[in-house]
Amino acid sequence: MKTELFYLALVTAFTGLLWIPYILDRVAVRGLVNSVGYPENPRPQSPWAQRLMKAHGNAVENLVIFAALVLVAQDAGISNTAIATSSMVYFWARVVHAVSYTFAIAWVRTLSFTVGFLSQACVAWHILAR
Repeated sequence: MKTELFYLALVTAFTGLLWIPYILDRVAVRGLVNSVGYPENPRPQSPWAQRLMKAHGNAVENLVIFAALVLVAQDAGISNTAIATSSMVYFWARVVHAVSYTFAIAWVRTLSFTVGFLSQACVAWHILAR
């Protein structure tokens, strides 16, 4: 498997698992019945869980872009060290983004988001420059 596809699989799996901690918090805060039901005035989740929910949404939005770029490169037969490295960097940038967003580390969150964006831009550049 090519490196970029391996990291696409890792990013997808990571994004797919991000919901688990904030759902566990929801059960802890609201109880199981209110977590699976539709309570009228639900108790707010812990601040860290609210931030993780936002990080998860952001990860899903960016996964669409990253996945499309990696799959276009794969289909076009474009694979090189820059794309492979960008894919690896993107994965770690998303991990750092989720952690820093969850624990409210503002500058790290913004920097990791920017690194992820630049990783996507690098893959796009190599596709479009061909």
